[in-house]
Amino acid sequence: MALGKRRSERQREFWVAANDVASGPRHVFYEKLNAILAEANFDDFVEELCEPYYADGGRPGIPPGVYFRMMYLGYFEGIDSQRGIAWRCKDSLSIKHFLGYQQHEATPDHSSLSRIRTRLPLEVFHEVHVCVLQLLIAHKLVDGATVGVDATLLEANAAMKSIVRKDNGEDWEEYVTRLAAEDGVEIKTKAELIRYDKQRNKQGKKKVSNDEWESPSDPDARIAKMKDGRTHLAYKAEHVVDLNTEAILDAEIYHANCADTATLIPSLKQAQVHLDRASGWTRDIIKAVADKGYHAAETLARCATLGWGCGGVKTYIPEPERKYEWNWHDRPEAQQRAVTNNRRRTQREFGKRLQRRRSEVVERGFAHVCETGGGRRSWLRGIDEVRKRHLMTAMAHNLGLVLRKLLRTGKVRQFGSLCARVFVRSCGVICRFAGLRSIGNRPRSNFRRPILNDPLAA
Repeated sequence: MALGKRRSERQREFWVAANDVASGPRHVFYEKLNAILAEANFDDFVEELCEPYYADGGRPGIPPGVYFRMMYLGYFEGIDSQRGIAWRCKDSLSIKHFLGYQQHEATPDHSSLSRIRTRLPLEVFHEVHVCVLQLLIAHKLVDGATVGVDATLLEANAAMKSIVRKDNGEDWEEYVTRLAAEDGVEIKTKAELIRYDKQRNKQGKKKVSNDEWESPSDPDARIAKMKDGRTHLAYKAEHVVDLNTEAILDAEIYHANCADTATLIPSLKQAQVHLDRASGWTRDIIKAVADKGYHAAETLARCATLGWGCGGVKTYIPEPERKYEWNWHDRPEAQQRAVTNNRRRTQREFGKRLQRRRSEVVERGFAHVCETGGGRRSWLRGIDEVRKRHLMTAMAHNLGLVLRKLLRTGKVRQFGSLCARVFVRSCGVICRFAGLRSIGNRPRSNFRRPILNDPLAA
């Protein structure tokens, strides 16, 4: 056989058979996902849902089913930006087949994804989320009686160095220069400005408040301290997760400076609305488990009065350490009763088991959605746009639960490792039947290599 040499310019084929163009590589993971969506009539549902937001005539646009598949792809492939999703769809032939495109057809561009997202309102994405929950209910993956609630911070698409003051529009350099002039310090170079700013930081005078500063590129982003200690413009993502099945019932985005005690009730109400619409008013949230950041007397009393057929929601929220005892003289009796009942429930063994389950399930959901699912960094601006993107990532996580039940894996990377393990085990079985030694089960030799200059060797 002669040596093949790569040429920079090659003559292209003049004729291409239709069968060669139509056929292409397929991925078992995405083939199963298409089968699950076809089982729920996903494409017909989203096309009927999005039809009022398109014109009657003109050139046909990108099908809504293709758009949602591409956004789900970002979760399964771990891609956070729309440019990366569009490039991945253009590069992979198996993903083209998953989207319903032929090899010679061009997949949608990232700008088309942005237009579709801005065209559709937030209510459409909530309806699609309900459709995915119905699919989970059909596979018995939603219970809804006991939920866990927790929140995390997402980095916004805005930089701290671009913030300006709300009162006069000064940026950070102009603000620090004015403070130096008021202190009688002359600033000539930028290095002197940075040095003066560091001295203010050591003296504890360098503080930034959301009441005084904002980002001109993303006014909805708020200044917050991330878990790694960095100060960044961020959003707050709060999940309501079914503790029995790990399904995300609601994934809401709030401002980063919103307290956990203020967002617990809206999140529970929205999760109950999703359950009602998905199950037909047959499932109610009975128990809510959260960490001690959600503990407040008013919040516990409001949870006890939530009435959707079950007589309120029982809370399992640990009580933080306090310097002083509760003063119930100026508080309603309902708050005292709610705090006492919550304290009694959390001290029982059942309440401790629920806390351990919440720590395991909810944190794992954040790891899947934010860390490996590409949701930790938001490349969009505006709280509504971030809500749409994060909710679609939560939908993909729920679809991954169905795939994990059917394929024993919920992501493409895990599916590849699963196939590798199955292949190794198959090789071991074949070698055992053939009378050969398996690669992973080689017997160890009893021979011990002598150590040089060992006094015991003599």
